[in-house]
Amino acid sequence: MTRNYYVNGNTVRELETPVRREGRSREELEQIRRRKHRRSAARRNRQRELQMSRGYVAFLTVCVLMTAFSSVMLVQMQAQMTSRMRSVASLESQVIDLKADNDARYKNLTTSVDLNHIKEVATKKLGMSYPKEKQVVYYTVENSNFMDQYSDIPKQ
Repeated sequence: MTRNYYVNGNTVRELETPVRREGRSREELEQIRRRKHRRSAARRNRQRELQMSRGYVAFLTVCVLMTAFSSVMLVQMQAQMTSRMRSVASLESQVIDLKADNDARYKNLTTSVDLNHIKEVATKKLGMSYPKEKQVVYYTVENSNFMDQYSDIPKQ
């Protein structure tokens, strides 16, 4: 086989010349025909695979709709959760503020009460006196925090 070259500028390039084949045998022609048939069958199969049936399209549509619905519901639930967490945090801060206010008022009340002044007013102005030993009656309490009175307390 001879190669033909030509010069274009300062490079030499090979000419693309078709190679002639001499007569082909029947077997070669049959193989070529089979290859062409396989190629066309493969092409038809590829085209058939690219086409979608109505059932498949309906199935994919249902899948896409279910996925979209699930995504929307997930986002909505996350938004609700965030909103509820904010409201809980707000309520917790209100409880903390109310407890602090309550503690401050209790402390103010306990420090503003002068027990000596109350004792003085009770004994001098109201005429109260301390109980004598015979006036004190002791009761026993049975495992409860309260007591019911069914009759009058006896006088001694």
